[in-house]
Amino acid sequence: MKKTLSLTLLLLVVLLSNCRKIEVDGASSDSTNPTPENLIISGDVNADRTLKAGNTYVIKGIAYVVNGAKLTIEAGTKIVGEKSSRGTLVITRGSQIIANGTAEKPIVFTSDATTPTRGDWGGVVILGRATTNASFNGQPGLGEAEGGINNGNGYGLFGGTDDNDNSGVLKYVRIEYAGFAFLPDKELNGLSLFSVGRGTTIDYVQVSFANDDSFEWFGGAVNCTHIIAYKGLDDDFDTDNGYKGNVQFAIGFRDSSVADISGSNGFESDNDAGGAALTPQTAAVFSNVTMVGPRANATTIGNTNYRRGMHIRRNSSLSVFNAIVIGWPTGWLLDASTGRPTDLNIGSGSLVLAGTIFGGNNTPLTYTASASAPTGFSTAELTTYVNRANGNNSILSTVADVKLTNPFGYDQSVDFNPAAGSPALTGADFTSPKVNNASFTVTTYRGAAALNDTWWKNWTSFRLN
Repeated sequence: MKKTLSLTLLLLVVLLSNCRKIEVDGASSDSTNPTPENLIISGDVNADRTLKAGNTYVIKGIAYVVNGAKLTIEAGTKIVGEKSSRGTLVITRGSQIIANGTAEKPIVFTSDATTPTRGDWGGVVILGRATTNASFNGQPGLGEAEGGINNGNGYGLFGGTDDNDNSGVLKYVRIEYAGFAFLPDKELNGLSLFSVGRGTTIDYVQVSFANDDSFEWFGGAVNCTHIIAYKGLDDDFDTDNGYKGNVQFAIGFRDSSVADISGSNGFESDNDAGGAALTPQTAAVFSNVTMVGPRANATTIGNTNYRRGMHIRRNSSLSVFNAIVIGWPTGWLLDASTGRPTDLNIGSGSLVLAGTIFGGNNTPLTYTASASAPTGFSTAELTTYVNRANGNNSILSTVADVKLTNPFGYDQSVDFNPAAGSPALTGADFTSPKVNNASFTVTTYRGAAALNDTWWKNWTSFRLN
């Protein structure tokens, strides 16, 4: 009996040891079906999360990355904003977005609509802890973001004391069809940067078909390189509330038929809405910029709401070096009509224009004086400043004189590179301490691109609509 029982147990052990364990890919060891990855981004993202390439993720409503969480997005990932709920992605103070695409695999934020159009969704909003001259509830240095994104948790507040704050990375990223007007003058843009610190990386970012500004900075000190504003509605590059970062290699391109009723510009820059003498003062520095306006020639009018390639106003000290401004009704309006007269910043040396070409603008330069505190400055004074001997600036009669390859191509044929013989191939000015520093790459050429340049190609999209 004992012998029979022992033999039976031995056979059972052999049989069990030879059984093959069957597993299904992605399943747990008990063969339970895996849970599909959550492809929805909504509510509060309060723990680290990775969005994986090969999937399409949907932003529903306002999605907040909060409590120091990090949202990582793999190269090649597609994220769509839901049109019906005006999907909006908000990175709150202390949290991060790590969107590190490549030229071969850019990360694309776009609309979920079958036939997308500008304003389908709310765009990307990053709020940081860098300095600003904004105030909220009587507290200087703290601001409330535009666009109706703030809530009872304060997720829409920005500002602090750390200009080196790090909100993450946007690299090789496209943002399309975003932005809408929550209220007049309270809009969401394609990319809204509120008090973002210079520890953040913004490099190779294209904003297309924005329903307000393509890029807007509200305070902060983040440096940006290789950025493109393509066929936006309002302004290409809008700087406010004490933004003092450095931007190099930037392209603005407009659709001649589409402009904002408020008046569309290339640059628009304010210290604050009232032009007050608040600090930090808006003192961003842009170098190597190509601003292509709506007019390929002086008789091509396009949308009558187009205004200026550069509108610097309200006590801003924005400085521009080595730029090309072509095809605008007005090349540069220096506007002293509101607040502390803006021309005083030229006199103090805090606002500088050098190495810049104006070409084919119906009115190259103009000035608006302060009615309450006139300084005696005039359009003639502005012209004298631009034409000063050591300014290296040029005013050319036509767009053709600038000799860019195909700056008014309204599709993939567009080419921002200077052609052979272009005056933009030389004349860059990096003598000012504002650009003669480690933040800028010294070039011999003016504008965003060199002869045969490729940085703005391949990862970008220049479709008609």
